[in-house]
Amino acid sequence: MTDISPAALRGAVDLSSLRNRPAAPAQATGSGGAAAAAGGGVTDVVVDATDESFGQILELSRTVPVVVDLWAEWCGPCKQLSPIIEKVTRELGGKVLLAKVDVDANPQLAQGFRAQSIPMVVALIAGQPVPMFTGAVPEQQVREVFAQLLQLAAQNGVTGSLDIGEAPAGADETPEEPPLPPLHAEAFAAIELGDYAAAIVAYEKALAENPRDEDAIAGLGQVRLLDRVQKLDLQDARAAAAAGPLDVKAQFDVADLDLAGGHVDDAFGRLLDLFAQLPSDQRTPVRERLVELFGLIGAADPRVISARNRLSSLLF
Repeated sequence: MTDISPAALRGAVDLSSLRNRPAAPAQATGSGGAAAAAGGGVTDVVVDATDESFGQILELSRTVPVVVDLWAEWCGPCKQLSPIIEKVTRELGGKVLLAKVDVDANPQLAQGFRAQSIPMVVALIAGQPVPMFTGAVPEQQVREVFAQLLQLAAQNGVTGSLDIGEAPAGADETPEEPPLPPLHAEAFAAIELGDYAAAIVAYEKALAENPRDEDAIAGLGQVRLLDRVQKLDLQDARAAAAAGPLDVKAQFDVADLDLAGGHVDDAFGRLLDLFAQLPSDQRTPVRERLVELFGLIGAADPRVISARNRLSSLLF
């Protein structure tokens, strides 16, 4: 079980630039309705937090513990973990606020929390960050860590409860999701256990059965990324990349960490710069890695379109 302690993030998170911003209303997410009421109250326990609204979230953490879920649309494990966190939060009936942060749309928060990989979940107690977990974890572990969080909050005098307004009609009606295909379910179960190798095998089997399975393509790319970054240390990787600007593996490692942390343009820019500097007979692995990362973000994303255009100009 994860042992949460404020000391574990001391010096690892810098939210100072977001503390004194005007408190723009946090936006409600999911099925909960409006988020910020007059006077700073909230009408849902799950809100979308932004670079601009985070000052309000910090203030609320003096009343109730706030769980911050850093995620991205392209992140497969995020889509698995976030519903679990939301479910557990709602069951606590206002004792915890969940603030969801899209790292792509809120780069200052991603940088402030120094999110090396996502999903990353951090709590705030009286404005102070407390680590919870990184990566997809099973529901039982989520519940255990939330229980620890409430105990720690009580020890620090944060024992309030959110004054939740009346939820809109239909708020409790959660549409039933169709079951995952067996191999996809197998992959997700492996991800829950941190067994990325098994997840890779499951997605590869799914693609062998249906090469056009877009969910399997995206899932395979994501889990390969997770498998690579879990073995890396950010400081060591950046030092190696700085020492070897044409070292393909070293540049790949930092690009992976950047992408996993939501720094998509940085990852693409690094690999495109490397591609431009390498002799033509050494460029193929870099082009292939770029194409793989493009697939994780999505062909319609403006950052992918821009990077593809630059890659095309370098090829021709």
